[in-house]
Amino acid sequence: MLKEFREQRINEIKQISAKGINPYPYKFEKTHSSQDIKSQFEGLNPGEVKEDASVSTAGRIMSLRHHGKSAFFHIKDFFGRVQAYIRQDIVGKDAYEFFKEHIAIGDIVGVKGSVFKSKTGEVTILVKKIELLNKPLRPMPEKWHGIKDKEVLYRQRYVDMIANDETLNRFRIRFEIIKLIREFLNSKGFIEVETPILEYVTGGASARPFITHLNVFDIDMYMRIATELYLKRFIVGGFEKVYELGKNFRNEGLSYKHHPEFTSIEIYQAYADYEDMMNLTEELFVFIVEKLFGTTKVKYQDIEIDFSRPWKRVKMRDFIKEHLGVDILEDTEEKMLEVLKQNDVEVEIKDKGHLIEKLWDLVEDKVVQPTFLLEHPVEISPLAKKHRDDPRVTERFELIIYGREMANAFSELNDPVDQYERFLRQAKLREAGDEEAQMMDKDFVRALEYGMPPTGGLGIGIDRLVMLLTNSPTIRDVIAFPLVRPISFEEEEMNLEGGSQE
Repeated sequence: MLKEFREQRINEIKQISAKGINPYPYKFEKTHSSQDIKSQFEGLNPGEVKEDASVSTAGRIMSLRHHGKSAFFHIKDFFGRVQAYIRQDIVGKDAYEFFKEHIAIGDIVGVKGSVFKSKTGEVTILVKKIELLNKPLRPMPEKWHGIKDKEVLYRQRYVDMIANDETLNRFRIRFEIIKLIREFLNSKGFIEVETPILEYVTGGASARPFITHLNVFDIDMYMRIATELYLKRFIVGGFEKVYELGKNFRNEGLSYKHHPEFTSIEIYQAYADYEDMMNLTEELFVFIVEKLFGTTKVKYQDIEIDFSRPWKRVKMRDFIKEHLGVDILEDTEEKMLEVLKQNDVEVEIKDKGHLIEKLWDLVEDKVVQPTFLLEHPVEISPLAKKHRDDPRVTERFELIIYGREMANAFSELNDPVDQYERFLRQAKLREAGDEEAQMMDKDFVRALEYGMPPTGGLGIGIDRLVMLLTNSPTIRDVIAFPLVRPISFEEEEMNLEGGSQE
């Protein structure tokens, strides 16, 4: 069926060209968006025509109703939809006949005209000129609305955006959030910098990296798992407030909150500590939420999340002890292992750090409202400073919302001897088979030996933040083109055609 449709469209395009009309023109002067038109003329009365107003807009036709020598249609652009009305006695017989014969749902058109409000109260363009800007070779995916197979939506997100206004709006919000983050940090004097994506030694997180090969040097390299260690080199070099917003890559599984290619931001401020980073985090999140929604309260999966400051603070030790009855600082590793077994948790690597992380995984989902989780043990925080009052834990926090880590921050470790020793312990874990343990980065230790001032650092997962603020249940809903199981183009075409014709 798709083949026949394409052939029919190709023939129609030839007919249009034979009439001296270019079906793929080079440009159209768009002066108004759908949003501009609706907001600017909302004050008209039903039936009132603003003859002296002239608008020029363009978009995709999403609906079309013919009424003899006139027709109503809706145009969709980036900002929404607007109604248009075309009449033969206004555009002329030839133009209207062309419209009737060759303009269809899915076509991209440009229209110029005045504006009126219909009898039903809808702001409408009174078309005086219409131009075909693109005649698609594929049918409009009207049956994609409400499609249950998410894999199809992920594979061809462009079609999902055409068919589902909420999808387009979700990504509009995503990039608005990123713009607001930059606006906030730039106003605070932070400078956006760039660090390498290809690295000889990767670090800054506990994760399994992707390995690639650099032909010119004939060596394997890693795609970065975090930007932390290079951003700290900027601090060593004399920058005082830096951030980088970009992609990281971790060769791990897919889940509703994990994706191997993801976007994050890391922020570093010299002469600051993790308390300063907590204040910065609260300020940033409240700034974004209030700018987007005009309130500090957001609904996520039918639960109201309240971002009003100050946010709750809990210590990791206390929270785990309260819910599982085990003390991660005082109890033995045997006791921790016993508790994990009681909760049917399998543990492959049985060192203290892994046991603590598994225990936290059991209770993380009990945190719903914005909460700072504090004082992580040294064993699971190889880049954070030891706490000034208790050397068994670090000056670190994670921001937890709705049972998910949204941000991670430290008073950054700047003692090169301590850092080297922690890297050594991580290296031993790698030798023991832990592919997520951090690598020894001797150049980073050397940088610290030149002196890094007291520094606070903060990392935020952009994808998870967008999930929260767009009420999206899975991370792949907020990544425009997420990873999916690879299939051949031919199989994909069969699935698409079969799925769209049911």
